[in-house]
Amino acid sequence: MELAYYSDYAVRLVNSEEPGRGKDVLTSVEAVRDLFGANGSAARRATEADVTRFRSVRGRLRSVFEAADQGDETLAVALLNSLLLEFPVSPQISGHDHRDEDGRPLWHMHLADHPSNATAGYAAIAAMGLAFHLTAYGVDRLGLCEAAPCRNAYLDTSTNRSRRYCSDRCATRANVAAYRARKRLEADRSASTGLTADSAQRTSASGER
Repeated sequence: MELAYYSDYAVRLVNSEEPGRGKDVLTSVEAVRDLFGANGSAARRATEADVTRFRSVRGRLRSVFEAADQGDETLAVALLNSLLLEFPVSPQISGHDHRDEDGRPLWHMHLADHPSNATAGYAAIAAMGLAFHLTAYGVDRLGLCEAAPCRNAYLDTSTNRSRRYCSDRCATRANVAAYRARKRLEADRSASTGLTADSAQRTSASGER
């Protein structure tokens, strides 16, 4: 089963809003359809009503990432379980158009499109993908970017669980900010040391007189 592909549904939806920057791209049915990516048949079922429904699911998925980011595994699992119960998946065996070297279908598990509406279908896939990722790699692999004010969601697939940022851009920005902060601290310390030495020298000179 394409776990990384399905779990990315959750990340894409959560990151359609950046609360720290006051940005939200999920404002139209076209934006909803864009979230489906290559899944055009499911995207075409989206209507204006799905905009509000998608926003509701987005908030609940972000809560899962927030709980995981705060180290509350029990809450993260409980929140995700509530989504799984509300939006059950429909698994199917699929081969698509892929064939092995002998011409036989490359069978694999696939999450079928939900028949009721676009939101239910997307939420089912996103929740199940995230659940597979969580159980396979651990709750601590669900993160929120540490480069304020970003806080975008990401899935940590690093070998040593070291990821802290949603992108190379945010990592670079955070590193530059940390470097500048260290330089300012060093400059402040140097200035303070210089003032202390100057004060001591004046005191010594005054005593000699």
